[in-house]
Amino acid sequence: MNPVMSTPIPEGKLSVVMPVYNEERTITDIIDLVLKRPEVGELIIIDDASKDGSWEKLQTFAGNPKVKLLKQELNCGKGAAIIRGFKEASCDYVIIQDADFEYDPADYALVLAPLAAGKADVVYGSRFMSSPGQVRYFKHEMGNKLLTFMSNWFSDIHLSDMETCYKAFRREVIQNLKLTSQRFGIEPEITAKIAKPRVLRIWEVPISYCPRRYDEGKKIGWRDGFAAFWHIFRFNCLTGSKQSFEKPWDEVL
Repeated sequence: MNPVMSTPIPEGKLSVVMPVYNEERTITDIIDLVLKRPEVGELIIIDDASKDGSWEKLQTFAGNPKVKLLKQELNCGKGAAIIRGFKEASCDYVIIQDADFEYDPADYALVLAPLAAGKADVVYGSRFMSSPGQVRYFKHEMGNKLLTFMSNWFSDIHLSDMETCYKAFRREVIQNLKLTSQRFGIEPEITAKIAKPRVLRIWEVPISYCPRRYDEGKKIGWRDGFAAFWHIFRFNCLTGSKQSFEKPWDEVL
């Protein structure tokens, strides 16, 4: 085994940012799984003005010292919720976690290993690196790979899965990005902005993935896919460093 991947992960050093919108069927169980992970120091949940019973179910965790509950009064989109969560993070490392079971918190140790070993500043958990898992939708996967190819072309970094949810960061790195995307454009925006300075060490590791169906609550659609092409071009080609970073990187790293 690669010695980096066998690096012990410190307990309680991870901030988990979880955007929530109409996830009453899965929210309680996924939170339980996250809180059982020894790596987790805090779970920051941002309810994006859910219209179902998600917010009511979240009150079950209101007294947990590891859980920070935030509510958007208006539905602003996944990107807006994630950006708010990043600002609230206080642990050494930060990861994004969806409020369903497509991604397994048991993979946190894999994703965090390069960060804990001091070898990476950003780690992507890739669904497409020969990891075992449920058979996926062909068109959806090909769409993801096309977007990843376009992102790679413009950013000049070679990822296998740009659209993955499991992106983990050193906290000072993610908090140095000026992020603006309100919806699913947050994925290509993050990727463009971590690639731009050419000083961040970016890793990929294989993770498991169990895709849910649209009738189970999957929200991203073909319109978001087309919009992603614009976001890839915009954030790679039309956005400069002043619009991308809070501070010069030599003051951060």
